[in-house]
Amino acid sequence: MDLSTQKVSVFEKVGYSLGDLAANLVFQTLITYLAYFYTDIYGLKNTDASIVMLSVGLVAAFAFNPVIGVLADRTNSKWGKFRPWILYTAVPLGVVAFLAFSTPHFSYKGKLIYAAVTYTFLLLLYASSNLPYSALSGVLTGDMGQRNSISSYRFVAVMFAQFFVQVFMLPIIQFAGKGDKAVGIEVVMSWLAIIGSIMLLITFFSTRERIVPSPEQKSSLKDDLTDLSRNRPWLIMLTLTILVFITLAMKGGAYVYYFNNYVDKAALTDFISPVVAVLSGVGLNFFGNDPVSAGFGLFNAGGIIFMMVGISLSKRFADKYGKRDVYITGLLVATFFVFDFIFFSPKSILLIFASQMLHGLTYGVTIPILWAMIADVADYSEWRTKRRATAIIFSAMMVGLKAGLSIGGALVAWILNLYGYIPKQAATGAEIVQPESVAQGAKMLVSIFPSIPFLIGAGLLFFYVIDKKMEVKIEAELKARRASANEASESVLKVEPISVD
Repeated sequence: MDLSTQKVSVFEKVGYSLGDLAANLVFQTLITYLAYFYTDIYGLKNTDASIVMLSVGLVAAFAFNPVIGVLADRTNSKWGKFRPWILYTAVPLGVVAFLAFSTPHFSYKGKLIYAAVTYTFLLLLYASSNLPYSALSGVLTGDMGQRNSISSYRFVAVMFAQFFVQVFMLPIIQFAGKGDKAVGIEVVMSWLAIIGSIMLLITFFSTRERIVPSPEQKSSLKDDLTDLSRNRPWLIMLTLTILVFITLAMKGGAYVYYFNNYVDKAALTDFISPVVAVLSGVGLNFFGNDPVSAGFGLFNAGGIIFMMVGISLSKRFADKYGKRDVYITGLLVATFFVFDFIFFSPKSILLIFASQMLHGLTYGVTIPILWAMIADVADYSEWRTKRRATAIIFSAMMVGLKAGLSIGGALVAWILNLYGYIPKQAATGAEIVQPESVAQGAKMLVSIFPSIPFLIGAGLLFFYVIDKKMEVKIEAELKARRASANEASESVLKVEPISVD
């Protein structure tokens, strides 16, 4: 393969995208099921689940990610800076993901310690794999169009992972465990661990790093941190990412409670029964075991299918109008289709499903753009400072992702506790009867509360200076610099023959 070209083959784009598919088998499970797993399967109290998720998550966000970013930027190997991290974490990440969703028979204190320890190692390994993986997109090519294309491939893969986790996983857990969700989730996670590890190995073997910092580039950690503190686009993207993932974790983690405690089960059954009959006819019988699980899965399926459509439109819009402006517009419209859940009654099943689909379509446009904007911030930093520090720039995304995930997930358990939610471990009878207030809490968690971070994030982007005009300017000037540096390197290697009289 000619590493001098900025063109990335379809084979390499697909291979790279499998890494995000693997990562999202873990990440989407954390967003969708972690609070539910801790309270209703593993048996933690609401407050204890909230504390574990928040404390471990914030340590991971603000300690693990910056350290991994610094180390990755200073890694030098025959495979490059970032690919070795993907290789060496592939199998350990799968093993720890399985352990984190296992349910050992410990005392309550032992279970609490086990949850904290396994969640800590899971987030450490996730950072060690996914931060270098994300930074890798910034060195596969310096071409903005190719970078947008890579992001689109990548997030189609993300949607496949999300589709499986949010649509099929809960019904399969029910089916695999024969009603015992603790057994079912262990079976499912064992297979996801194996598949995810294999996909990460494929990513390692199929990709190449093309953007290599010049040999004379040297910077200390102090230099990198000083550059970051003066990089307003980086600070904005860090804050934006935290806000976006607070919303995603909050509403994503609350939907299962929303379907269990707010949505009218009879109306839901009537609405989905034709679809369930068709799916059963083609062999997907696990959708018929529980109408709530089936409805939850089909609700997510509609959103994800339309999200894929949005992702497919993302590159076209970003190339024409610029990433920033498209992101602002998409986020504002997507927020409306979150907020409007406050108006739906428990029997408004058609409106609930339609709003989820329209939210998926409009939010889907923004998904690849967020990651491509982080790569642009790395270019912006290199353009300003003449030093490239890709991984520590991408640590903004990972810090924001982990912090947002932790805050949003913890808010789900904490807010439900405020509304009187009774977790599985606190039940004294065979069936838990939740207070009426829980339904209102679940409704707020998928409407009003998650709308607020999205709106603040959209407002922040009006202060983000890398618009379409600046994108073009930075790309052109960096290309000229790199071409000049390559010519200088080649001239040094040319040695004139010495004549001897």
